[in-house]
Amino acid sequence: MGAYLVRRLIWIPITVILVSVIVFLMVRFIPGNIVDIIVNQLSLSYGGTVVPRSQIEHTLGLDVPIYVQYARWIGNIVLHGNLGVSMRGSQNISQTILHRLPITLELSILALIIGVVIGIPIGVYSAARQDSIGDYIGRSIAIILISIPSFWIGIMIMIYPSVWWHWSPPVDLIAFTKDPLRNLGTFIIPSIILGTTLAGSIMRMTRAMMLEVLRQDYTRTAWAKGLSERVIIIRHVLKNALIPVVTIIGMQFPYIIGGSVIIERIFVLPGVGSLILEALKQRDYPMIEGVNLVLSIIVVFVNLSVDLAYGWLDPRIHYQ
Repeated sequence: MGAYLVRRLIWIPITVILVSVIVFLMVRFIPGNIVDIIVNQLSLSYGGTVVPRSQIEHTLGLDVPIYVQYARWIGNIVLHGNLGVSMRGSQNISQTILHRLPITLELSILALIIGVVIGIPIGVYSAARQDSIGDYIGRSIAIILISIPSFWIGIMIMIYPSVWWHWSPPVDLIAFTKDPLRNLGTFIIPSIILGTTLAGSIMRMTRAMMLEVLRQDYTRTAWAKGLSERVIIIRHVLKNALIPVVTIIGMQFPYIIGGSVIIERIFVLPGVGSLILEALKQRDYPMIEGVNLVLSIIVVFVNLSVDLAYGWLDPRIHYQ
């Protein structure tokens, strides 16, 4: 396992560099050049006076070939450990991301916990009571949760309670260290909205894998030995059925982070999702690149953790 872990850790920088190259190039294809936007804003501010484009390009470092821009950006990260400065407002990108990242991570982790807590028990029950009324209800709930977009639910929750009952979800952001209950009160509704979509996928996968394991010979042997249903389900069936479920959870984590972009906007949460939307609107290239780089590193380590969890769930798996 040690050699496998070392190889995976060696591949992480290569993966991150490839992602950074793709993101660096893709943001340049966003319609609306940042230089044009700044020229128009300055001309309006100064009563129609035209500011030379060359001067703005030189100030922003856009007057050199794109490979030189990338080399400067990645060199600054490697040599100084700094993601640079925003093109709009001269904000320190590293500090801005560190300030907003905990909000997005708290939202994503809570959504993940809610999805697991809802999805796995219902999936286990549906498999253990196959073709019962509870199973049909569980499968129907899973399909509904997967089908309804999370942003639509968020918008409905923000609009209808305020119209009907003059109530809306709290949007005041309180630090967890200052007031844990008020902090959770702010995050619980958007977390449930994000987590329910994940719960539907987990529910269906758990049920399918449980049914497959329940048909295995060693499960029949456990029944023949007279073990209780609880022992068979928890000790023999569930643990062996969890590997594909863990894979689904790891694959869904990037989608949760992506979904938080809209949810943060709906519930006025100042996380990196809102930050990247603002950066896209302003064509702030360094900010977009910095946020994507940080999120890609997090996703890479989440995938590594999922791969390492396989060996704990199934001792028969050996890493080479």
